[in-house]
Order: sequence, then C-alpha cells, then structure tokens
Amino acid sequence: MLLAQPEIAQRVQQALSGLLELNLAGLRDLADLSFNRLSSCTPSLERLSLAYCCLTFELVPAQGSTGPQDSSPSHLSFRNLLRFVKERAGRLHALDLSGTGLPPQALQALGQVAGLQLQELGLHSCRDLSTDAVTALCHQQPGLTSLDLSGCSELSDRALLAVSRGLRHLQHLSLRKLQRLTDAGCTALGGLWELQSLDMAECCLVSGRELARALGSVHGAPPPLASLSLAYCSSLKDASVLSLIPLLGPSLRVLDLSSCVALTNRTLQAICIYLTHLSVLCLAWCKELRDWGLLGLGEPSEEPTQGPEPHRELEHQALGPKDPSPQPQGSSLFMLQSLQELDLTACSKLTDASLAKVLQFPQLRQLSLSLLPALTDKGLVAVARGCPSLERLALSHCNLLSDDGWTQAANFWPRLQHLNLSSCCQLTEQTLDTIGQACKQIQMLDVAMCPGISMAAVRRFQAQLPQVTCVQSRFMGGADLTLTL
Repeated sequence: MLLAQPEIAQRVQQALSGLLELNLAGLRDLADLSFNRLSSCTPSLERLSLAYCCLTFELVPAQGSTGPQDSSPSHLSFRNLLRFVKERAGRLHALDLSGTGLPPQALQALGQVAGLQLQELGLHSCRDLSTDAVTALCHQQPGLTSLDLSGCSELSDRALLAVSRGLRHLQHLSLRKLQRLTDAGCTALGGLWELQSLDMAECCLVSGRELARALGSVHGAPPPLASLSLAYCSSLKDASVLSLIPLLGPSLRVLDLSSCVALTNRTLQAICIYLTHLSVLCLAWCKELRDWGLLGLGEPSEEPTQGPEPHRELEHQALGPKDPSPQPQGSSLFMLQSLQELDLTACSKLTDASLAKVLQFPQLRQLSLSLLPALTDKGLVAVARGCPSLERLALSHCNLLSDDGWTQAANFWPRLQHLNLSSCCQLTEQTLDTIGQACKQIQMLDVAMCPGISMAAVRRFQAQLPQVTCVQSRFMGGADLTLTL
C-alpha cells in the first residue's frame, strides 16, 4: 500500500527514474495492483523478471475491462502483463517468465506485440509450451540473443531446428532437461554461428556425435563457444567427445561433463591437450578416471588382479619399478593452469599418487574432492601447497583425513570461506581449532555427521570467529542442529 500514496509514489519514481532492471522473481503473492504501482515508478525499465510468480492466464479481457483500472488486487494476470509489455515495447529488451506455466497461446500473444524486440527471454520449466509455439516465437522475435528453454519437456528436435533457422544471432541457448531431444536435433546447431554458451545437460538421448559433426561443418571457424554443459548426458561416449573437443578451441572457458559416467581418461587427456584455457572444469561422478589419466601417462597393461592398487599400477607400468613417484606428462591435468574451479567429486579411483602431483593451480578458487575414499593427509597437504588461493573447498566423506593433515594444511588457505568436511569420521575438535586459527575468512563450515566433533567445540569455534554465518552440525553426538548466526 506504500505506493498508493501519491507523494511517496512521486518520490519513488524520481529515485528509480534510471532503473534498468527489475527482479520480482519468486514473489508468489504479487498482484496486478502492486505490480502496476511499482512498474509505474520505473519508466526506463529494460529488463523484467517475473520468474516463478503465480501468473493467471485469461487472454480475452472480461466485459468492460479496458485498462489498468481493472487490475486485480489479488492475483497477477497475464492480461495485465501483456498490457504492460505493449506500453513498454520500444524499451523492454529482456523478459524472464520461467516457471510461470506460460501456455502456447500466451507465448504467441507476447511474441507478436507490435514494436517488441526482445533480446533475452527466459522460459525455464514452462512445461506446456509446444514446438509450434517456439517455432512461431523464432519468427516473431528474430533478434533474440539469449533463450532459455530448459525443462520445457514437450519440445522436440523440430524446436531446435526452428531456433537454428530463425535466431541467427543467438549467443546463449539453454536446452537442459529436454528429454525428447536427440542427436537429430543437434545437427541444426551448426547454423548458430555466434553461439557463446550452450547448456544441454540432462538431455539423455544426446550422444554428442551429431553435435561434433554440426560444429565441424560450420564454414570457417566453429562458433566461439565459451561455455558448454553436457552434464548427465548418459549416452555420451569417449568417441564422440574426442571428436568434439578439438572443435571447441581456445575460446572455451567452462566445460561441465559431470555424471557422464562412460567417459574415461582418453577424454580427460584430450581436454588437457586442446582446452588449456579452461577456467571451470566439472568431472564429478566420472568414475572411470584414474591416476594415470590425470598424470597424462599411457594406459598401464593388465596385471593379475589383487584389488585396486593405483600406486603399484603407476610404479610398475607407467615408469617402471625403479621410479615410485611418476611425474605429470604433457597431457596431464597440470596443463590447465588457468583453472579457477575444479570438481572431481566421486571420481573414486583417484588417489594421492596423482592428486598430489597435478593439483598445483595458483589461481584455483573452488575445488571439490568429496567422496574420494583414497585421499589421505599426504594428498591434502600437497593440494594445500599447490592451491593456496582456494575460497571454497569440499572434502565430505574423505574418511582417511585426520587432524594431523589439517594441522599442516590449514595455514596454506588464509582465503578459505566455504568448507565442507561432513562425514569425515576421523576429524576431532582439534581440526576446528586449527581452522579457526588459520582460516580467518571462513563464513560457512559443514561438519555434519563428524562423530569426533562435539557441539561444545562448534560453539567455541563460532565464538572464535564471529563472522561465521552458518555451521552445519547435524547428527553430532546425538544432536540434530543447524547453528545459524
């Protein structure tokens, strides 16, 4: 009701006269009346987000409904939003309606607004949208440079073909969770010559084979992709990725292959050869990665099986029995010296034999080594020396880590802000004391399910570092608590 007072509304409008972006995402109780009052105070608005707001859809106006005076005080209607878009068509460039349940006829009405030239449109999780509606949109708004169709589960390969033909200047495209998308649709991606980021995570029918062919068929250089996500694409195999990687080139900065469980060291070594400018690499749950792959060594020959013994494997096969400490070679992870984020969560066959050698990244800010059962104090200390700039570190379920390792490692991480040590069963309150003394920037700590750490130690830790905003401490000594300051 604040903006119902004319003098206050006038002052707010003066203060917000130059406002370009308004984010109202997730306001479930937003209604036409409050939206109209607020938007009337932002005459220069170019970007609007109503993602996950409760929009009601009734395209035909009720009898006698002609303008904003008919705005509902109880719900947010698409009819009211459409009126707003028509009024601001000449200035509005970005609109996010993700999670609003936008139906096909509403998207069509939006796309054909006279004078509207959208550059960015978010339609994440609008599950009722049809391929025909997206095809029409591509004809109506050919100037789009960013389009998010993630989770629009009814879309098929034909929608991607329409995007490729109609949106020639598209730079950012998200197709995450399109379960009907296949390799056939990927053939169209070669027409998007200006594409900079592509998200195809959880497209389970995409093998990557046609994507590689599409990018390789582009006349001249492939699109200047800076970010590519193929996470959870369970059909992805080494052969298709090995064809794709050389085409990505030096422009790629972000690569996410998390949970592509069939990928092996061949893919990792190709990444290390061709994509040396990467700043973010996610390989979580790629369980076939081994020490010799990270070190850039050739695959060891088969020996009689006596259980997994990575150290012996490396000593015996890669460099011979006289050298127990193999060094990284030309195709090792060590080549990616621009890395700032690295995720090796649940790459369970990795051990100190490789991690201690290759994790030497002075610029690395975020690292996850959670669920690595063979990581020991030796590896922890080596990582601390090699990655002194870490701000976020995840080591949950690393059960071989002890207080002694943290005593040696903590002093190397003065910038550490977020630390996950949940389910590290050997750690005690001594580790908390060590972290409290060495890591003065810590803001979030997770020690849930660490049986050796008591609630008294957690309280002492928080008293020692008042800037800590959250300590996750569930199931410690019978407690089920999350202490939040």
